[in-house]
Amino acid sequence: MTASSDTTPALRLSATSYPGAIPGVALPAYDRDKVQIGVVHFGPGAFHRAHQAFYFDQLLASDPRWGICAVSLKSPGVRDALEPQDGLYTLAQLDADTTFRVVGSIQEVLVAPEDPPSVFARLAAPTTRMVTLTVTEKGYTLSAEGGLDENHPDIVHDLAHPREPQSAVGYIVEGLRRRHAAGLAPYAVVACDNLADNGWRLKAAVVAFAAKLDADLAAWIEREGSFPRTMVDSITPATDDALRARVLAATGLEDAWPIQREAFTQWVVEDVLPSDAPDLASVGVILTDDVRGFERAKLRLLNGVHSTLAYAGILRGHETVFEAVSDPALESLARELMTQDIIPTLTAPRGLDLAQYAEAILARFRNPEIRHYLSQIAWDGSQKLPFRILGTLTETLEAGRSIDRLAIPLAAWMRFIALRAKAGEAITDPLAEKLSALGVSATGEAKTDVAAFLALDTVFPAALAGNPTFVAALEKAYADLA
Repeated sequence: MTASSDTTPALRLSATSYPGAIPGVALPAYDRDKVQIGVVHFGPGAFHRAHQAFYFDQLLASDPRWGICAVSLKSPGVRDALEPQDGLYTLAQLDADTTFRVVGSIQEVLVAPEDPPSVFARLAAPTTRMVTLTVTEKGYTLSAEGGLDENHPDIVHDLAHPREPQSAVGYIVEGLRRRHAAGLAPYAVVACDNLADNGWRLKAAVVAFAAKLDADLAAWIEREGSFPRTMVDSITPATDDALRARVLAATGLEDAWPIQREAFTQWVVEDVLPSDAPDLASVGVILTDDVRGFERAKLRLLNGVHSTLAYAGILRGHETVFEAVSDPALESLARELMTQDIIPTLTAPRGLDLAQYAEAILARFRNPEIRHYLSQIAWDGSQKLPFRILGTLTETLEAGRSIDRLAIPLAAWMRFIALRAKAGEAITDPLAEKLSALGVSATGEAKTDVAAFLALDTVFPAALAGNPTFVAALEKAYADLA
């Protein structure tokens, strides 16, 4: 039976059907019946299934202790899609030659509001040694200052009803309380959302929550708990009907919720995991004592150049990153920014070759299968550019090197704002109202327009805005982009 049959419906992906997938599809290299659940994951959305679950799927080939219990804190959507498939799904790795893999690491999907006792049982099980999370930044229930938000509705509820939690923090603490009472070691808690110092912030929130309930429990978590910082990276486009049809054609099996991502994937974990943690390094996870070094490299080399291509690319009529980096002038700009301007400001952490990393980034940008829209990358420039570009520029300026190229993305952002505002198009940015006014009033004359933008003190620090070398470089770049 194949997907080409017009009269016979395709088989649904499941434990019984997946061995019959079309040859060439990668299948689980282990006996799923022998897999134990050793990981509880909160937030089994697309990124988790494209990323952490993929790594554990590889690990299970050599160590069957690390199957995943996936826990949704809100929606039953993932459970409803994967339960008829016995937790199996297809991962399409998008590149010049796209490959397909059936992932079998998710052994169970629970919906927390429907079945809290089963979630608690998994958290308290002696075989559970790791809890991972992809719950987005807001799922950490942190305040603007970075600590536990005690006024968050979920936290208010959970402190009043700690045995009936709604938040990720509440579930983590209740699970740890049960382990402590049973004399078990705490599980390692691995935050996998790209939030600076994510593990440290989560530990502080968990300890603060526990301290409201039990000082001894909080002290035990503080003393014994492992909350490594991490960094994750892989572009994961949303699932759509086109992907479902493509997976059906490639595998011969119907999959209700396949996942797609670029071939490149990276998982960096602070090397503080306990001795009984899974051997993540054996499947390509980078264990390091310098997560911040990896974050800094990603922020400046990947995100900084992304923003550059977004604004300069839109000005040159391009729609996607692939189109922009296929433009010889922009490809040259991106490469020179990386090699001549950004890398000199970075100290490579152990395990990262910056030149190779830069080339890998350019290769990702050239991936024809990923349609990453420049307009989306261009959102929120007033928040992104200070972190992605201004740090590099300031250090370059202090070192006495040329900042001419580093001024280009800033000037292109200003031109982009003027272009959008004069066309009457909405600007997606926290400063949208101010930026629209600046864009509408822009004259095209470099000195006047640049001065108006530099007055945005939430974007440009006064010391930088008043630096004659910086102002001259920015005015030149702005004029050149006319």
